[in-house]
Amino acid sequence: MTAAATDQAPRNDWELDEVRALFALPFNDLLFRAQTVHRENFDPNMVQVSTLLSIKTGACAEDCAYCSQSARHDTGLERERLLPLDEVLASAQAAKSKGSTRFCMGAAWRNPTDKNLDRVIEMVEAVRDLGMETCVTLGMLTGAQARRLADAGLDYYNHNLDTSPEFYGNVITTRTFQDRLDTLGHVRAAGINVCSGGILGMGESGNDRARMLQELANLPRHPESVPINMLVQIEGTPLYGKERVDALEFVRSIAVARILMPQSYLRLSAGRTEMSDEMQALCFLAGANSVFYGERLLTTGNPDADHDQNLFERLGLEMQRRDLEADHQACCGSGH
Repeated sequence: MTAAATDQAPRNDWELDEVRALFALPFNDLLFRAQTVHRENFDPNMVQVSTLLSIKTGACAEDCAYCSQSARHDTGLERERLLPLDEVLASAQAAKSKGSTRFCMGAAWRNPTDKNLDRVIEMVEAVRDLGMETCVTLGMLTGAQARRLADAGLDYYNHNLDTSPEFYGNVITTRTFQDRLDTLGHVRAAGINVCSGGILGMGESGNDRARMLQELANLPRHPESVPINMLVQIEGTPLYGKERVDALEFVRSIAVARILMPQSYLRLSAGRTEMSDEMQALCFLAGANSVFYGERLLTTGNPDADHDQNLFERLGLEMQRRDLEADHQACCGSGH
């Protein structure tokens, strides 16, 4: 992080009109401003690379309208029990060998039981022993569960806000927006880095996209990692067939997120298989600096590693090493 970035602390008091004004800027002006902010806080040619593994698939009690793993949607997805530790470790080692610095594990639970957590903690500790950062997404947590994960050395917990508070009920009815904020509060109080973002293309309005980013930017502390997903439409889910979000509107959202949360890693998450290389290049220009690496994202496709390496080479981007990421977090402040 540069000296210029330390002179001004990130804001947590963004007004909706301010956020909407950013979205309304001429495209070139918005990207110039976002890239300027990005360069003040990060090496603009470094990309942090993570790998995501589904450690427990399907049969989730939630009704998230975008998700193939909900027990309420008939998507043909086969249910799978929690993976054994040796399979998780083999996947983590393979990810590390391809350049991933963080290994993310996702389980399709509404909330984990304490017995579930025992096994996940074993995975977290084993992956950390490989020298990788760890992240899990397990659904809602209690404060006590968050503290157990912190004691195990978990680096990041992912729990997305998904969309604006106003549109949220159109997508999910089995838990509230406040439930999500409560889990993020437990994670933050336990000293774990927060990974939280949202999904574009679910039928939300431009105002909803602005509100979602406002909510993220006005958390007491910005998430260290902000995944921005483009909806992957899965047959059998209620959102299948929705009109896709405009590519330039997606890039605008990345740029606005970079300006609002200047020290957060912005991840191009789900939906990259639907993006052209040119669209991804614009996203990197707008301030995205993290991707998921590997052929699968939980139950959906993802560009293969060779394609990503080729794209990085064409753009002159480098995969960030673990030591650089640790240095950045030491500068910006992170969990534990």
